[in-house]
Amino acid sequence: MLRNREIKMFLLVMGSISLAAIAAAFMISSVAAALVFLLSIMLIGSSMIYTRWRYRELEKLTVYLKEISNGNDSLSLDFRDNQEGELSILKNDIYKVTRMLSEHRSLLQRDKLQLTDAISDISHQLKTPLTSMTVMADLLSAPDLPSAKRTEFTHHIRIQLERIDWLVSSLLKLSKMDAKTIQFKKDPIPMKNLIQKALEPVMIPMDIKGQTVTIDGDDNVTFVGDFNWTAEAVINILKNGVEHTPEGGTITITFSENALFTEIIIADNGKGISKEDLPYIFKRFYKGKNASEGSIGIGLAMAHSIISSQNGVIDVTSDSGKGTQFRIKFYKHVI
Repeated sequence: MLRNREIKMFLLVMGSISLAAIAAAFMISSVAAALVFLLSIMLIGSSMIYTRWRYRELEKLTVYLKEISNGNDSLSLDFRDNQEGELSILKNDIYKVTRMLSEHRSLLQRDKLQLTDAISDISHQLKTPLTSMTVMADLLSAPDLPSAKRTEFTHHIRIQLERIDWLVSSLLKLSKMDAKTIQFKKDPIPMKNLIQKALEPVMIPMDIKGQTVTIDGDDNVTFVGDFNWTAEAVINILKNGVEHTPEGGTITITFSENALFTEIIIADNGKGISKEDLPYIFKRFYKGKNASEGSIGIGLAMAHSIISSQNGVIDVTSDSGKGTQFRIKFYKHVI
């Protein structure tokens, strides 16, 4: 501590003042000079003790900051106190800043792990179609391959390419939603128009399986949101229903509106979802027990993200062997 320039200046000033006071007191009497000398020693000593304590507190804060800068997020050293004074205020402010930095570091670490998992999942999903196309491409190079087989392999390669294109497109959309870079429109949308738009891509698969669709709702029901994105969410839910509903099955769509929210219910009488799978069906790349062989496990995750981004919630109830019901609510006010 004595190496500090401030301490040397303090001792020099205090010593000079003390010597001057002792000299002035000695002119009065030796007893007065001795008394001034003792008081000067006590004053300088107490000042040095207090200064030493403050330096120790600052040294602790320095160690604390080094721990944080070295990545120690345990924050076991909590210097906050409820005392008054500049040092106490400094302690509390440093703790708040370091706590905020620790939380940011944790968020970055979590995002890093999510990115690693996403890359792993994408690699796994792309590996299967790429391997299949590689094998078929090798077979196509055979000069004695029959024309019918050549046509079949070419058709399968096209299907796999379409699957990869859909997967990449879906992942790009999900990444944009995760990054909050998509600006969802807030337009008044008639629910009837939304349902008609969402049914268009699934009408042919439903006709092939002989399925029927029932729609029930007031034509005046509306909600505020993004028409195209919401239609994509509903399409993914409908595709899931068509996929898991047997031939001749039924899909029911009902919608209604009240003072709090607009609701859509999409129900089917298909295979249903097992209780073990229900908590995870909106998780990206999750495939339940009843999932088809070509299922990727991304459609319902996308639907959940789209709806959640528009002040909405989606719930699912299901009985194995009896069917599944998706209930979507778009709230009119933030809850």
